[in-house]
Amino acid sequence: MRTLVRKLFKISSKQSYFGSVIRFNATENFHVSAEVSAVAGETKSERNKTFAIYRWNPDQPDTKPAMQNYVVDLNKCGPMVLDALIKIKNDMDSTLTFRRSCREGICGSCSMNIGGVNSLACISKIDTKLDKPLKIYPLPHMYVIKDLVPDMNHFYKQYSSIQPWLQRKVEGKGTQQFLQSLDDRQKIDGLYECILCACCSTSCPSYWWNGTKFLGPATLMQAYRWVIDSRDEATEQRLGRLKDAFSVFRCHTIMNCTSVCPKGLNPGKAIAEMKKLLVGMAKKDAPGLNTAALQK
Repeated sequence: MRTLVRKLFKISSKQSYFGSVIRFNATENFHVSAEVSAVAGETKSERNKTFAIYRWNPDQPDTKPAMQNYVVDLNKCGPMVLDALIKIKNDMDSTLTFRRSCREGICGSCSMNIGGVNSLACISKIDTKLDKPLKIYPLPHMYVIKDLVPDMNHFYKQYSSIQPWLQRKVEGKGTQQFLQSLDDRQKIDGLYECILCACCSTSCPSYWWNGTKFLGPATLMQAYRWVIDSRDEATEQRLGRLKDAFSVFRCHTIMNCTSVCPKGLNPGKAIAEMKKLLVGMAKKDAPGLNTAALQK
């Protein structure tokens, strides 16, 4: 019995010893790897990218707008244009002004002209060609408040003019939600997702030329969204407000709006469908559900 205990003790001791050695070697290797990685990080060459950014300060009205260059090491910056703008503002020039909020392509705040194309800075990847400066401007054909911040008041005023809410013949305090059939619900897919970033409207030449009368792609797509909603009962009134020569029919189907939409929507198609309704080539379908009966 004593012999057996001694043998077991020796085996356990060896296992414990070898286990300690293995753990020691693993720890030692980890530290060595970390040191190698640290050295590699220190010797990593800089990837300097030039950003040419539109600058204008309303507090200096006698100074004309100008482009200002900033050099950013892409190794120390996130992959998106908004990452670079935030780094410039935090580390280089706190006076640089721009809008931003969600950083996920949802709110539409950071819309601007990036490399000649209207887009959202938060979902636009930085062009990694280091020898080519990336030019960033505010959205075109809009008054500028400061730097990359456009004045959106006119855009939102046009949006509010279409009365973007459900309208019923019997007005009053609602007691239940208005239901839709699945088919009716699918008709507003590709329309309700608009985030009102104005990328489409400010890329439209027709909007540049007739910005005060032509409502623009974003507003017209939302107008169509409410016109075809099966729960809305103000179709004729909505169409009646759009029958003039400018509100809708200044669209010449250039399709810049569809090309630049950061959400992948198709304002051009929505406007074409709206034109059909206005000239009588199409009619709004009757609701798939009798919502009045369901409310009782």
